[in-house]
This record gives sequence, structure tokens and C-alpha cells, in this order.
Amino acid sequence: MPALLSPMRCFSFAILLSSFTMLVATTGLVAEEGEAKKAFIDGTGPGWKTLVEDDFTDVNGEPETWVWQEDGTIHSTGKPIGVLRTKETFTNFELVAEWRHLEFGGNSGIFAWVPMEALTDLPPNKLPEFGIEIQALDHGYATKYKERTGKEGDWFSTNGDIFAVGKSKMDPFPPLSPNGSRSFPSKNLSNGHGEWNHYYVRGINGEIRLWVNGEEVSGGNNCDPATGHFCLEAEGAPVEFKNIRLRELP
Repeated sequence: MPALLSPMRCFSFAILLSSFTMLVATTGLVAEEGEAKKAFIDGTGPGWKTLVEDDFTDVNGEPETWVWQEDGTIHSTGKPIGVLRTKETFTNFELVAEWRHLEFGGNSGIFAWVPMEALTDLPPNKLPEFGIEIQALDHGYATKYKERTGKEGDWFSTNGDIFAVGKSKMDPFPPLSPNGSRSFPSKNLSNGHGEWNHYYVRGINGEIRLWVNGEEVSGGNNCDPATGHFCLEAEGAPVEFKNIRLRELP
């Protein structure tokens, strides 16, 4: 027969069990199975830098393609198709940015790790053929695609795809697009046109991950290239960006 605990020991054990239960409840030490990692990071704190107009240069747009407003918001007409790049290059980083489409079915994105050779002498209505794109599509893009082609657009999503551009390489994290080239988001969290979305992107040693509105949804590793410029994309429709902040990592 097992030894009986004394009343004092029973009381002590009950207190210990109660304390542990409260600790788990208040700190979230035990996460639900399959729960996405949450990280609503606003880009404030040691090491973070707000990117302003002087941190960027136009690559292949017109004077009105990218306009910095008084409140710091960047407005793009989306035309001609092209990019605005950072003056500096980055390897390991954290990036936060807010964006919103102003038109139903708008298309845009943020490029990471774009080498200068992909940007030099890039003509209007062309996008760089190297880098990793973090897609920013309005939900209406799927509707417009079906109207234009008569087909369902199963090769893209409107909630934060990540994929290697052109001749670049990346091993995407699942779930994958049908051809396996894109990391599709594990959750549908993007807001529609007219509403702001929050992206947190982390790139370390050739691995890139995206959080949409506070939850991790997509990413990939073994990226090549894994150093280069950031670019904001103009792709035919008006879009706005704001609160772009960056922290370089070792």
C-alpha cells in the first residue's frame, strides 16, 4: 500500500499545483497544438530605425509614382510598374511595414534581398528578376483574375505569399502553391482594400518569415540571394505604405 501523505504535505502540494496552473494561464507557457506564433511587433525599441524619404531612391518610376506625404505615408500611383529601393543593402534584419490598397483588386508587394545588378538600368514597366517577394494583394485580385481569364487563380493567394523572384531560389515553407514555388499563408488574415495591414518580416541567414496582422503565416529558407536592397513595388494600382521600420541583426 502506498504511503499516505500527511495533511501538511497535501496542503503544500495543492498550493504548488495551484501556483503552476496560474503561471501557465497567465504566461501562456503551454500553447495549443498548431497555434501560429504571434508577434505584433511595432518596430520600437533599441536598434530600430524608421525609414524615411532619404533612405529610398526611385529605380524606374515617374516623379509622381512615389510621393511622400506630410504624415510620412508613401503614396504610389502604381504606374508605371516598377520599384522604389532602399539606398543601403541588408542581410539579417527585422522589418515592419503597414500597407493598404486604395483600389479593389490592387497588386503590390515588398521585395527583400534584391542585388544591385537586378536594379541597374531597369526600364519602366519592369520588375527586378532577383530577390524574394513578400506579396501584398487585395482580395479583389482573385475576382479580377477570374473575370480576365475565366479561371480560378489557384497559383496565388491574397493573404501573404512569399516566393523567389525570377532566377532567385528559396525552399518555401508549407502550405505550398500547386507548383511548389510559393509559400502560401497558413491563415487568411489580410484586410481588404481601404484598410491597413501590418507586416512583420524577419530574415536571418537566408531564412525569411512573415507575420500578417500579428500572426506568422508564411516563409522559406535557403534563399539565394540572401543580401541586398528592400524594394517597394508599384504594379498598376494605387497603394500606400507607412511606418516602415527596420532593425539590422548580427
